[in-house]
Amino acid sequence: MGNSGDNSAWASGGMVTRHTVMRSARRWVAFAAALVVAVSMLTVAGGTDRAEAADASDFDAGMIISDAKFYDGTAMGVNEVQSFLNNRVATCRATTGPTCMKSYRTDIPERAARADRCQAIPASKNQTAAQVVYTVGRACGISQKVLLVLLEKEQGLVTATAPTESKYRIATGFGCPDTAACDTNFYGFFNQVYSAAAQFKTYAATPSSWRYRAGTTVAVGYHPSASCGSTNVTIRNQATAGLYIYTPYVPNGASLGNLYGSGDGCSSYGNRNFWRLFTDWFGSSTDGVKPIGGMDATQNDNGQIQVNGWAIDPDVTTPIGVHVYVDGKAAAVTTANASRPDVGAAYPRYGNNHGINTAITVATGRYNVCAYGIDATGEDNTLLGCQVISVVSKSPYGGMNAFSTQYSGAITVNGWTIDPETNAAIDVDVTVDGVAVGRTKANANRPDVGRAHPQAGPLHGINYTVQANPGARRVCATALNTGKGFNVNLGCQTVNVDNLAPFGGMDVTTAHRSITVNGWTIDPETTAPIAVHVYANGKAVGVTTASANRPDVGRAHPKFGAAHGINATFALAPGVQNVCAYGINISRGENTLLGCQTVTVVDLSPFGGMDAAVEGNDIRVRGWTIDPDTTGAIDVHVYSNGRPVAVTTANTFRPDVGGVYPKFGNQHGIDTRFAGTRGSQNVCAYGINVAQGTNSLLGCQTVTVP
Repeated sequence: MGNSGDNSAWASGGMVTRHTVMRSARRWVAFAAALVVAVSMLTVAGGTDRAEAADASDFDAGMIISDAKFYDGTAMGVNEVQSFLNNRVATCRATTGPTCMKSYRTDIPERAARADRCQAIPASKNQTAAQVVYTVGRACGISQKVLLVLLEKEQGLVTATAPTESKYRIATGFGCPDTAACDTNFYGFFNQVYSAAAQFKTYAATPSSWRYRAGTTVAVGYHPSASCGSTNVTIRNQATAGLYIYTPYVPNGASLGNLYGSGDGCSSYGNRNFWRLFTDWFGSSTDGVKPIGGMDATQNDNGQIQVNGWAIDPDVTTPIGVHVYVDGKAAAVTTANASRPDVGAAYPRYGNNHGINTAITVATGRYNVCAYGIDATGEDNTLLGCQVISVVSKSPYGGMNAFSTQYSGAITVNGWTIDPETNAAIDVDVTVDGVAVGRTKANANRPDVGRAHPQAGPLHGINYTVQANPGARRVCATALNTGKGFNVNLGCQTVNVDNLAPFGGMDVTTAHRSITVNGWTIDPETTAPIAVHVYANGKAVGVTTASANRPDVGRAHPKFGAAHGINATFALAPGVQNVCAYGINISRGENTLLGCQTVTVVDLSPFGGMDAAVEGNDIRVRGWTIDPDTTGAIDVHVYSNGRPVAVTTANTFRPDVGGVYPKFGNQHGIDTRFAGTRGSQNVCAYGINVAQGTNSLLGCQTVTVP
């Protein structure tokens, strides 16, 4: 189909179809020049994309417009189309003949549905041009923006202030071949718009029937004259293929160099003007286009997967991201920014820096490698390709395991590693919790490794021990590469390291003014008993040795035996005491708190009180006393001036004492007398202890016998 003075496209085999619109070359320059004036207004009505002045450097012959924008039948509503037309022409100058397109009206005839082409259109009378453009675009799935650009490109109708009837009759140039008069069956504004839209859908529905096809590289001429030459164009989508079928020429440098004017004798303008008009009116014609490109995978000198290729997002000129997957798992994220002059030559708008060059370290094996171009605008990513590749690694390989023997305070790393480029033992670095702790040579004898890898022999084992702090430790081993290839992590393992400080437990019992500490403790570095220090309320009260027989401890820890029990008694004043015991470390590690316990230390001696009074020539002693070890009455001894003068039992009725000490009852009163001696007497009474404790002085009092 022809446009703006360009000759038509040809179908397969060069045959000209009856639907082909042919224009003579003599009309090209004049019509192109007219368009320069016609499209000089670049503002766009509301509801359309942001308009921008076209830049010739952005023209991409392989992607004139994206499929998403070309085949968007909902791009504009009828009101948006009308508003757009209103903004193109301020005032119609037509005094006779048809009016401007913004005011033009015509009937819409009924159209039946056409499979893979257009939906049915019902008949309607006296419809606006905007209604025609909207209805056809909606029914055929062709953007209303594309149809407006086509009408302008072909006959300048959108901006014409005094259009002729002829312009409306062949509005899109459909059915007007160079070799014959226009086919009257396609006359009329509606017929022209509908036929062009349906024809573009025909191109899409029958792509193999046409010379220009998406995904092919084809020589496209600059001009109907073969002497003007051609250029190879890689057509990347169906919409662009359709435009070349409709107008089979690509603009040359002169045409693009004077984007709003004429080029030279070999210039064509149809596809240039289509792209320029769309960009001027509606913004970028390719936003939303998926990335393009390709990839290949090989093995590089280091035994890695080398991924090369290229990727471009037509929406931007900057490099885009590329994600690489190996056997379905994410393996690398890179940017397609390597220099590829061949890509720059094929896509000059984007430049050279769109190459992929990344390497992925893998073990020896067979892998499926896939690369994806990441869309710069967040839309669909593109699979650039997949390839199955066999890789022979030149990096070390092997494995490791780590453990800690009980009470050793150390980590032992075992395993094996071989570098395929040498039969000599290689170095292995060991880290604990990410900190390097040592380097060893993988030269231990491993017959199993020698049998599995006879070319290397058995002397490739790892056997390395290092001291470590107690607790869960993350242990890793790295084989150090000796030639091509890379250092390789042989593995990591979490190991629990025993604490070499003493361990054990304690408990406390109380007696009269004393505590007894029981328990046990062992230091992992010796089988001998260790010292235990005891504190009460933060003050040292004694030292003992954990050497008592504890058969239960011996059974639980047979390596150390039973002689690790604690059994020690320490004198303490009565009251609340926080008692703590520490196992004293002998070497590595620290002293260990075996436990703390709060106890109340009691005095189990008798307690009470007394008073003395003179009655005649006698001295009478009264009072009370209780021994905590019994509820029975206890003896009381009375002294006068240091000489025993009476023995009695504290068993008289004292309800006041029973009220205060109900556990012991009322029968703990003292009431006895003895003959006094004339003069001053110092009388003292003692409660006599019956079990734990000692006799207690209940009190002394001086009296005078007259």
